[in-house]
Amino acid sequence: MNPDGSGVACDSFSQARSLLTEPGKTAVLHLTDPDDAELAELAEAFDLHELAIEDAREGHQRPKLERYGETLFCVLRPTAYNDAAEEVTVGEIDVFVGKNFFITVSRNTYYPWFRRLDRLPRELSPESGLLSGPQTMLWALMDVVVDGYLPVTNGLENDIDEIEVELFARAPGVAQRIYELSGEITNVLRAARPIVPMCDALLRGAQKYSLDVELNRLIRDVQDHAIRIVERAENQRTSLQNALTVHSALVSEQQNEEMKRMTEASLDQAEAAKKISSWAAILFTPSLIGSIYGMNFVDMPELHWRYGYPMSLMLMLALSLGLYLIFKYKKWL
Repeated sequence: MNPDGSGVACDSFSQARSLLTEPGKTAVLHLTDPDDAELAELAEAFDLHELAIEDAREGHQRPKLERYGETLFCVLRPTAYNDAAEEVTVGEIDVFVGKNFFITVSRNTYYPWFRRLDRLPRELSPESGLLSGPQTMLWALMDVVVDGYLPVTNGLENDIDEIEVELFARAPGVAQRIYELSGEITNVLRAARPIVPMCDALLRGAQKYSLDVELNRLIRDVQDHAIRIVERAENQRTSLQNALTVHSALVSEQQNEEMKRMTEASLDQAEAAKKISSWAAILFTPSLIGSIYGMNFVDMPELHWRYGYPMSLMLMLALSLGLYLIFKYKKWL
């Protein structure tokens, strides 16, 4: 591939096709949400492999780098973070890189990297003093996408810090928030991790495809940034896993405390029931004797006995005292 070709932004297939025969020129074409007819015309105009076109048509591809003859097909997954919703939105951009063309098929055009696409031909022109050419444009796009992961991980980091505060404050809904953020971090890892081997593949083919030494350094720099993003996201996921473990421990501790309080309350209720039952038994004995002799039947024994009344009182007192001492001994009172 020619690393010295200056890029020319094209507005149509015909304009891009006309540049293919001009030496030192790179046709730059950006397509947003193309339909099947446009993709078919693209494949015919630039002799693109049908498998690459099929991937671009279906979308939702994993990040990857594949070579079809002299054409590179690259899938990148830029991300953006909605801090209010705590949600990582993942886009997709499919890139076709040939000897003298650089074509992107993108979705979700509001991403910052899309605006950068329009500036690439000017930024990488010979007048800019920078390297130019289709593979340099691929590096520049990868650099923008990887740099876009940093604010996403920063936003996730802030939310993780908030979770750590809420965790020990035992705020409601922390477990769900941890689980959802873990899923968002997984989305970042799925987008960023494949870029590391993609850069390896580009560097391995540097000599075979005559890449500039400076371009190799730039690609290695993108790889280093991607590695740092992946390591940071891995650390964040580990932090959330630890937070979930701590949350489980705190919930178990709270449940144990609740169980302890319930047990103590049950014991208190049992003690109260013992006391009530003891006094009820003590009071029941004199009531029973008094109720029997309160019937006033003529033929009742001891009804006309001279000492019946004091004997009844003494019997009531003795039985009540005896029951009191028994319950006291058993620590019911």
